[in-house]
Amino acid sequence: MPSCFLSGAGRALGVPLSTISRKIADLETHLGARLFLRSSRKITQTEAGQAYAAAARRIPAEVLAAERAAAGEYSAARGDLVITAPVVFGRMHMLPVVMDFLRAYPDIDIRLILSDRVAHLTDDHFDLALRIATLPDSSLKAIRLGAVRRISCASPAYLAEHGRPQRPADLTLHDCITFTAFGEPGRWQFAADATEHSVAIRSRLTLNTAEAALDAAISGLGVTRVLSYQARAAATAGKLVEILADFASGPIPVSLVYDGQGIIPLKLRAFLDFVTPRIRAILSDQTLD
Repeated sequence: MPSCFLSGAGRALGVPLSTISRKIADLETHLGARLFLRSSRKITQTEAGQAYAAAARRIPAEVLAAERAAAGEYSAARGDLVITAPVVFGRMHMLPVVMDFLRAYPDIDIRLILSDRVAHLTDDHFDLALRIATLPDSSLKAIRLGAVRRISCASPAYLAEHGRPQRPADLTLHDCITFTAFGEPGRWQFAADATEHSVAIRSRLTLNTAEAALDAAISGLGVTRVLSYQARAAATAGKLVEILADFASGPIPVSLVYDGQGIIPLKLRAFLDFVTPRIRAILSDQTLD
């Protein structure tokens, strides 16, 4: 079985790769069914494997729903909510709305996890996620809130010294600051003639948070790419200038995602009804997109 497929599972569980392979083989023997198709180059789930995995995910969710029903979460807006959102958007926009919600609903407590990692709602036990991305097809429910853009920007001082790029290819002559959440550090994607183009850039500094990339750009180190809402305050203050706007990619949807199967707990329904118009207003009124 190709080790690359299982190495992540081994790290997550803290067990050797050989143990993972043996457990899968034991499970297939117990079930009398092949869960995976193996070759020297890849591994894929069989139809039986897909059905078994779906059932395995569904069972904990059904147990959790039974516990919530017993606790009265379907008869009153009370209990705990676990929510995840990207770090900068969560701090800037989700957190203030969450605080207002807690004041309005004293019987609900919230655990807000800010992370740029895309969490799995069921496996990671989240009730709700705010996603800034084009969503794949899934069984999850999504509420579209608005959109943001990916922008390129630099400080006025840097542009005065190095000149302003007129087209993406000009970036080969500039120092760049990259943010690892936007793909490989050595290439940036731009739109031209309704198609996406990959441009090679020189990354003088690679960082793992947008805030750090913005700080470096404000200091005059080079050009960076972030999401529009992340740079808005610095741009309004004149610390950053957007460049190459004519080559920016299309809008990126902002959505709330949750498991819509079965009855939705009243605490989650209350939060959805509360947060949806407020975040939509933020994305619209502040022209973040």
